[in-house]
This record gives sequence, structure tokens and C-alpha cells, in this order.
Amino acid sequence: MPLNQETVLQALEGIKGPDGSTPLPRSGALGGVVVKDGRVFISIEVDRRLATEAEPMRERVEKLVAGLDGVASVLVTLTAQKPAGAAVAPAPHAHSHVAPAPGPKAQAARAGIAVVGVKTIIAVASGKGGVGKSTTACNLALALQALGNKVAVLDADIYGPSMPRLFDLKGKPEVVDGRIMRPLDAYGLKVMSIGFLVEEETPMIWRGPMVMSAITQMLRDVQWGEIDIMVVDMPPGTGDAQLTMAQSVPLAGAVIVSTPQDLALIDARRGVAMFRRVEVPILGVVENMSTFICPSCGTETNIFGHGGARHEAERLGVPFLGEIPLALDIRTTSDAGTPVMVSAPNGPHAAAYKAMAQGVLDSLAGQNSRPAPMIVME
Repeated sequence: MPLNQETVLQALEGIKGPDGSTPLPRSGALGGVVVKDGRVFISIEVDRRLATEAEPMRERVEKLVAGLDGVASVLVTLTAQKPAGAAVAPAPHAHSHVAPAPGPKAQAARAGIAVVGVKTIIAVASGKGGVGKSTTACNLALALQALGNKVAVLDADIYGPSMPRLFDLKGKPEVVDGRIMRPLDAYGLKVMSIGFLVEEETPMIWRGPMVMSAITQMLRDVQWGEIDIMVVDMPPGTGDAQLTMAQSVPLAGAVIVSTPQDLALIDARRGVAMFRRVEVPILGVVENMSTFICPSCGTETNIFGHGGARHEAERLGVPFLGEIPLALDIRTTSDAGTPVMVSAPNGPHAAAYKAMAQGVLDSLAGQNSRPAPMIVME
């Protein structure tokens, strides 16, 4: 029997849904079943208050589907739906500069999803797409490694995973112990991305809770080993997926990437406000595409302006981590899967990324010198 959505649904008839009696396909809890080239993606919608109790059901689904003929890989996610009548937390305001005091429901420590072996997790984020966030995250991770750290990269940009291309990784994660995946290796880094599990052209038409569930599995069900710093390439923007990620993962801090132009800085402010809303420290702001360097004559031109991110960092009272130019070799090496930190480790651009990495380490050291804040969970 060929592997398709119908055969998967037929197999799932043998598994009871969240109510413990109705077959899962008829329980109304299946959020989606996608089958493509032997890869199966299933989302199960449950009340967030019952997410822990639903985990054994998720595991049964994963084990059952993995045993079907023709299945090369399977990803089963729990989509935690908001229970009826639950209050919705107000959206963060772009002009907010101070995180609100924790309310009566806000005493959850910044524990989040336990990631075995990982000491520190930092996010690289942007208020909008197109500012070079993923390229910055890639080279920042390599720079942190160059400074003597064991580093991993989690590509949490579900809608547009870039790490497979940036690191020239084309393989699939090896599955061990039935469900645990081994991350791929790139230049000494351990890398995990949804891009390893789906084709490059496949659109990820997922809702926010489905995104978070997939990210949770990529954190929890991966054999990371001993890691000093994990760099998380966040989805761009400040929507539900980003806010949930910031609340659910034990982030030690966030790096905000922006270009110098006013439009990008407006969105960068929103990014800072979002992380402050959930009391995740801002490790610093990066001005990417700070100035254009002509590859022929070396002349610098401020296409997007210059110094805007530095000024914004000063205005917001957060560290400024440096300027990265709009340079042809950064673009070409990124497209080729040999980032500039690898292809020219002693060049001026690598030096700028290393300075950025040292600034991140300094900010982390400052955060560790005082009690960790609490995440606001409302």
C-alpha cells in the first residue's frame, strides 16, 4: 500500500485521542497530516493544560507511523491550544522601555525547555526580515567558537530556514534510540534545522503553536552533547511564535540585528520591547549592512544611512556590538556555504564578528553577575 495521507490516517485509527476513547482521526485533535517523499509531519491539538498528559499519546503516534512502510522520517508535534476563557496577554508596545512587574501568574522561573548538556542559550533576532539576521547568527556562532567555546546552532526560523544553505549542509539527521536525532556538523559546530527535514522549496504554512511545538522537539529530541553556547536563529518579527519562543526557552539573552535605516530601526525597537516584555536581557544591538564597500575601488557608501543602530542602542540603554558592512565577499561566501569566518578567518570582516562575539560574552558575564530575572507568563 503506497504511503500517503490516507494510509497514515487509517493507521492512526488504532490510537485513542485526547479523550481516551475516540480514535485520534475522529477526535477533532488532528491539526494536520502532511506526507511528502517518505517524510511525515503530524500536528495534534490539545489543551495546553493537558500537554504533559498528551505526551505519551504523541510518542505512540510517532512510534506507530515510524513503523509504516515507506516512512523515512516522522515529526509529530503537540499544538498546545489556549483553553476556553483563558485571558490573552496584551501585546508589547513598541515604545515600552521597561518590562512590567510580574503579576500573580508570573512566578515561573526562567527554566523553560530543559536542553541536556547546553549551558547557555542566546537568541539572534530581528524585528523584520531581510536585515541579515541568519548570516549574522551563522558568523556569530563561528566567532564564539573561535574564542574557545563549544557552540551549537538551532535554526528556529521555521518559515525560512537558512542554516542548511549557509553551512552547505545537505544531509539528514541520523536517528538514534528510536526518536533522538543527531545534529549535523559544520566547521566544528553542531547544527539543527527544520530545513534538514523538508525540501528547500517546501512552504511551511504553520500556525504559531505548531512552530513552537516543532522548535520544542528540535531542542528536546536532539543529541546535542556538551555545549557552552547555543545560538538560536529566531524567526523575524514579534508575533506569537516569537513571543512564545522567548517565553518557553531558557534564553540567557538576545542579540538584535538591524540595518541603520529608520524603517528597520522601528522594527528593532519592537524586538527590544518584546524581549523586555518577557524579561529576556538584551545582550546588544548589531548594525548590519552598515556601509557598502565597493568591491572594485574600496569606496564606502552609506546606502542605508550609518550609525542609526548605535544611536538606537544608546537611546535604549543596551550594548552596541558593532557594525558589519554590506560587503560582496560576505554575501558570496554565505551563498557558497563557506561563511566569511571560515573562508577568511583573519580578515577584517571576521575581526568584526569576533569583536561582536566578545561583546556578547561580556554581556553574558554581566548578566551572570546578578540574579536572573523571571519570565512573565500571563
